[in-house]
Amino acid sequence: MFQMFLRARTQNYLRSLVGEREFRARSAERDAETDRERLDYVLSALDSALSNAEAEQAGLTRRVDDVLARAAVTFGNGDDEYLTREKLDSDHLDLFETEISNGQRRLRDLAVSISHFKFLKTAMLSRFPDYKGPASRASS
Repeated sequence: MFQMFLRARTQNYLRSLVGEREFRARSAERDAETDRERLDYVLSALDSALSNAEAEQAGLTRRVDDVLARAAVTFGNGDDEYLTREKLDSDHLDLFETEISNGQRRLRDLAVSISHFKFLKTAMLSRFPDYKGPASRASS
C-alpha cells in the first residue's frame, strides 16, 4: 500500500517537473460559445456576400436601364429611321448594344449567385435550428 502511494506521488512530482498536465476538457458552455462564434463568422460572411451582390445588382440594373433609355432615344421611333440614321448614331447604337448585353449577362450571373447565397444561408440555418444570431443573444 505504501509503495503505491509513493509511486503515485513520484509520478505527480515528475509530471510537475516536466510540465505535463492532466487532460481536462473544456466546459460545455465554453464549447457552445465557440460553436456559436464559428456560426456567427460563417453567417456574417454569407450575409456580407449576399448584401454586396444585391447592391451590385441594384446599381447595375439602374445603369442598364439608363443605357436602354439612351439607346431608345438614339434609335428613334420612325419606321424608316435606320435608312436616314447617321454613321455616328449607328456607332453609338452598337456601343449601347454591347453595353446592354454585357450588363444583362452580369445581371443573370448575379441573380444566380444571389439565389445560391440565399440557399446556403437557409441550409446553414436549417442545420443549426437552435442557433440564435448575435442580436437575439444580446437581448436575451
